[in-house]
Amino acid sequence: MGSEVVGMEAEVTQKVPEVLCEAAGQEDAAGTEQASLTDGESTSAQPAAVSNGEESDEGKEMVEVKIIWNKNKYDLKIPLDGTGAKLKEKIHTLTGLPPAMQKVMYKGLLPEDKTLREIKVTNGAKIMVVGSTINDVLAVNTPKEVIQQEVKAEENKKEPLCRQKQHRKVLDKGKPDDVMPSIKGAKERLPTVPLSGMYNKSGGKVRLTFKLEQDQLWIGTKERTEKIPMGSIKNVVTEPIEGHEDYHMMAFQLGPTEASQYWVYWVPAQFVDAIKDTVLGKWQYF
Repeated sequence: MGSEVVGMEAEVTQKVPEVLCEAAGQEDAAGTEQASLTDGESTSAQPAAVSNGEESDEGKEMVEVKIIWNKNKYDLKIPLDGTGAKLKEKIHTLTGLPPAMQKVMYKGLLPEDKTLREIKVTNGAKIMVVGSTINDVLAVNTPKEVIQQEVKAEENKKEPLCRQKQHRKVLDKGKPDDVMPSIKGAKERLPTVPLSGMYNKSGGKVRLTFKLEQDQLWIGTKERTEKIPMGSIKNVVTEPIEGHEDYHMMAFQLGPTEASQYWVYWVPAQFVDAIKDTVLGKWQYF
């Protein structure tokens, strides 16, 4: 009996290692399977590369150029087989200057449809860019508009001629007693007799005679009569006299500048348009 017990113990002892080995094998297999699964999950969890639609420059032949714009210089590396249009896009990125507002110069105006290789752009080439950003345009235009408004406002505030000191000293003498009658708002042909009874800038009496057959304007004073070819008169300036709008003050510009203006005061309003048209050669009333 003792020998049977010993035999049974030996059999049990032999089986236990077999079970343990089998369990260990199963654990190893499970571990291997789990590791394989984990590796698979880890691989699938890696983020995939996302393309933004831009072409990669990898593997392309590149050329290095210097972009010069608005006193600024930019170094740029770009594919040699890229077009002028692509270059403009790169310039936009560098400068903020929209392609439509760029003038790109390299041996003349750079064509958008040709490649840099075709137009023989080489390393170190200087490419000039002309153009202004939208903000630059607005910054330049706004002050101009402001200046124009200020000038217009200043003109509106400009003192009337009849209030200026140089004319006031004559007008303050009052209307001459022998001046010709006036009709406010009327337009008449020049009279056949000289316009008389008016003042000149020195306050002396003056008369105007229009010699149409000789194409001359005679300006007569007590001292002398000046015979002026109408073609030499550059301009005629007129303005109603405040408080006496039926009479005008009038200047004949006899030379290239306003300094040559000959002033006449108390011109009857009904003859103003006829005088201007006659002197300036329009001949509307004849």
